[in-house]
Amino acid sequence: MMEKYFEYRKNKTNFRTEVIAGVTTFLTMAYIMFLNPFILSGEFAGTEKGFFDFGAVFTATILASALACFIMALRGKTWPVGLAPGMGINAFVAYGVVAGMGYTPQAALGAVLVAGVIFLAISLTPLRAWLINSIPKSLKLGIGAGIGLFLAIIGLEIMGITADHPVTLVTLGDIKNPLVLLACATFVFMIVLEKMKVRGNIIIGILLFSIIAWVSGLAKFNGVVGSIPPMTYLFEFDLKAALSAGMASIVFTLLFIDFFDTAGTLTSVANVAGKVDKKGRVQDIDKAMLSDSVGTVAGAMMGTTTVTSYVESGSGVKAGGRTGMTSLVIGVLFLGCLFFAPLATSLPKEIDGAALLYVSILFVRNITDIEWNDIAESGPAVLAMLVMPLTYSISNGIALAFIAYALIRIFTGKFGKTSPAIWVIAVLSVLSFYVG
Repeated sequence: MMEKYFEYRKNKTNFRTEVIAGVTTFLTMAYIMFLNPFILSGEFAGTEKGFFDFGAVFTATILASALACFIMALRGKTWPVGLAPGMGINAFVAYGVVAGMGYTPQAALGAVLVAGVIFLAISLTPLRAWLINSIPKSLKLGIGAGIGLFLAIIGLEIMGITADHPVTLVTLGDIKNPLVLLACATFVFMIVLEKMKVRGNIIIGILLFSIIAWVSGLAKFNGVVGSIPPMTYLFEFDLKAALSAGMASIVFTLLFIDFFDTAGTLTSVANVAGKVDKKGRVQDIDKAMLSDSVGTVAGAMMGTTTVTSYVESGSGVKAGGRTGMTSLVIGVLFLGCLFFAPLATSLPKEIDGAALLYVSILFVRNITDIEWNDIAESGPAVLAMLVMPLTYSISNGIALAFIAYALIRIFTGKFGKTSPAIWVIAVLSVLSFYVG
C-alpha cells in the first residue's frame, strides 16, 4: 500500500530509507515541542498573567505538528517535509501581540487563523507565484535576519546574559550565575555538535545540559512522562478581535512571514531533493504550500501559533527522504511525545534560552546573499534587521523596511520598474502606524 501511494521506486527510495529520513528530520526539529510552549507561556517572565497556558500549548504544538505532517504526507506526497509552529512567529505573538499590545491569546489565535485562511486562498490562485516573485530577495533575506536578531535578544535575556539598565537600556547580566554559565556551555555545545555534523544537536544539547542542571541541584526535575495536558484553546480563537482594524498589521505580519518563510523553505528543500527544473521552477510547490496553509489553519484551531514548513527538513532529504512517507514518520514521532509534559516543564529556562539563541543564528546566516554592492537593496534590508530587535517588534521592522524601499525606488527614478506589490505593502505599512 505504501509503495503504491508514495511510489518509492519512481522516487528512487524505499520504506527503510524514508523511515530513517523521518527520524533524522524529527531529531533536528524536536526542540520545538519544548521551546514553543516555553515562549508562548512567557515562562522566563515569571508566567505573567495574559500569556498562554504552558500545558495547553505543549499539547497543541504536538498535535498540530503531527496533523500538519500527515496533511503534507497525504496531499503533498512527493514532499519529505516536517512542519511545526514556526520560530520567530511564536515570539512575535507572545511578546509583541499578547504582552506588548495587550491582546488575549484567543485574539492572537484568531489573527493566526485569519492569516492562515488568506494564505490558503492565495495558495489556490496564481497570486502565489506573483507574490513570491514580487518581493526583492535582499528584503526577504533582511527580514529573515531581523527575525533572527529578534530571537537572539529574547534568547540572551532568557539566558540571563543581558539585563535591564535605566540608562543604557541593556547591560551584562549576572554572568557568574551557575545557570547562566551552563546556558553558555549549552550554546557552545550545540555549535560544536553542528560542526561535527551530529543530527539533533539542539535537542541533545537541551536534554544533556538539563540533566546536568537537575543532578547538580540547579533546577527542579518534575519527571519524564505524565498525563496529557488539556487543550484549553481548542476552537477558542477570537475572530471579532482578529478582524478589527487594530489587528490588520498583525495579520499582515503573520501572513507575510508564513508565506515567504514557507516559499523559501520549500525552495531550499527542493534544491536538495532535486525538485527544481532547468528553468528554476519548483515541481509541485503548489501542493506543498497548500498543505502548509491548511496546517496553519488547523494549528490555530488547536491553540498554537502559525504552523510552517521547517528548513531542518533538508537533513532528512540528505538522509535519502524523497516522499511524503518521511513526513508521515515525523508526524507519528511527534504523537509519541504527547506524554512528555513533565519533562517539558523541567527544562531550565536558561537552557531553553540557549537553544533560542542558537536557532537565531540559523536565521541570520543568510545575510551573505544580500546584494551588499547595491545600497538601495541592502539599506532597507539592514533597516529591517535593526528595527526588529531594537523596537521588540517584527511588524515594525517589516513596515519600515518596505516604506524605506518604496521611497528609495521613487527617488532613484525606478518607480515604473517596481512591482505593484511593493507599493501596496508600503501604503499598508504607513497606514498600520496610524490604525490602532
